[in-house]
Amino acid sequence: MLKKVRIDKWLWSVRIFKSRTMATDACKSSKVRINDVSVKPSFLVEREALVKVNKGGFNLEFKVIDLIEKRVGAPIAITCYENLTPEEELNKYNDWFIGKGRPEMRERGSGRPTKKERRNIDGFKNDRY
Repeated sequence: MLKKVRIDKWLWSVRIFKSRTMATDACKSSKVRINDVSVKPSFLVEREALVKVNKGGFNLEFKVIDLIEKRVGAPIAITCYENLTPEEELNKYNDWFIGKGRPEMRERGSGRPTKKERRNIDGFKNDRY
């Protein structure tokens, strides 16, 4: 049974980051904090530690329940941590995503938008989002 694991390995193995390189880069750029202290990728995390991750503009919080070194399937990975992320932070994604389901459409054969039309489109997008 493991007592300590590198934080970059743990973040990758429980599927918080897609690759270990991404987890390492997040640690190097001070986007990962353990018990409110910014950590390096080689920091050894223990059970019951509080991990805060700033990923893509979202502030995620996790409590370490189990330590694993190798990447496992999602059903097993979610048993290794407890998600303590506040509800308003989880809803921030839903608020951001509203209205972004479909790409813009233009009538077939109408060509590229002119500079004036492009400004109008950009203005509409900026007002809405």
